[in-house]
Amino acid sequence: MKYDYQRAGRVSVAPMMDWTDRHCRYFHRLLSRHALLYTEMVTTGALIHGDVARHLQFNDQEHPVALQLGGSEPADLAHCAKFGEQWGYDEINLNCGCPSERVQRGTFGACLMAEPQLVADGVKAMLDVVSVPVTVKHRIGIDKGESYEFVRDFVGTVSEAGCNTFIVHARNAWLKGLSPKENREVPPLRYEMVHRLKREFPQLTIAINGGITTGEQVTAQLGELDGVMVGREAYHNPWWLASWDEAFFGAAAGEQTRESVESAMVDYMAAQATAHGRPWPTVARHMLGLRHGLPGARRWRQVWSDHKLKTLHPREVMALAHAPSPAGEGTTALPQPPVLAHA
Repeated sequence: MKYDYQRAGRVSVAPMMDWTDRHCRYFHRLLSRHALLYTEMVTTGALIHGDVARHLQFNDQEHPVALQLGGSEPADLAHCAKFGEQWGYDEINLNCGCPSERVQRGTFGACLMAEPQLVADGVKAMLDVVSVPVTVKHRIGIDKGESYEFVRDFVGTVSEAGCNTFIVHARNAWLKGLSPKENREVPPLRYEMVHRLKREFPQLTIAINGGITTGEQVTAQLGELDGVMVGREAYHNPWWLASWDEAFFGAAAGEQTRESVESAMVDYMAAQATAHGRPWPTVARHMLGLRHGLPGARRWRQVWSDHKLKTLHPREVMALAHAPSPAGEGTTALPQPPVLAHA
């Protein structure tokens, strides 16, 4: 399935390690029909030497969905990009932004920004073997350098290899001295650097990532750029996604409610348990922000986080989560499970 990046990539959910697995993406797709969804980063080594199906299997409902690869060897990237296309992904994205030391030891992620020709070679190798778009996600710089010319030359070199789309995290990546979490918070955001890239490369699709948490911010960035990628706010406050189709894609507002989305996830959890023996908590963890900001949200999260209930059918857990609490809000006391009939 091919997609129009100018539409699907207009607003997207970022690749986030340990979070944006296929169960999370299924949940997010219930909330937005049009936003582009990304996998967690999958390394070329994991695909070449590991279980391809475990890493690449996804639900058909997730489209449009992009596979993010981590790697630096052009031949390996081409091999894995071909896997991605064969499995049905709509885009292959190369990670040139992750600052973790583990990723640096593999000579990929943000440290690749120092080797733009190697990135260009990898992009070309992938484009030579796939027909889906190949994109690059990167930072505006590495360590404490603030040179616009650095990121300009990186984008220029990689675009000459055929990459037309760049997703730019508007912070530097400090390769030493900061944790991945600190790298999302300590280096200053410099949106103007990304805006300048778009002005200098008007023919390229430029999307922005970093520190964007409100609809107003998304709208402002879309006035300057081609797309916006939202990270942790989309995960922690997922109900925001339910407004995206109308606000950013010009589509009719969805008719879903928080309860209908939760119920659909219950059906999905039950199907996963039947087909794969997967316990519901491994899926439910992704929807714990669904009632963010509502009265009773804390207790609702406590119920869905309670592994002592993992032997119950998820429909029973949902009933418990919505039952009045005799002990009051904020306590862990739970009512006795009701007896429900289910197949």
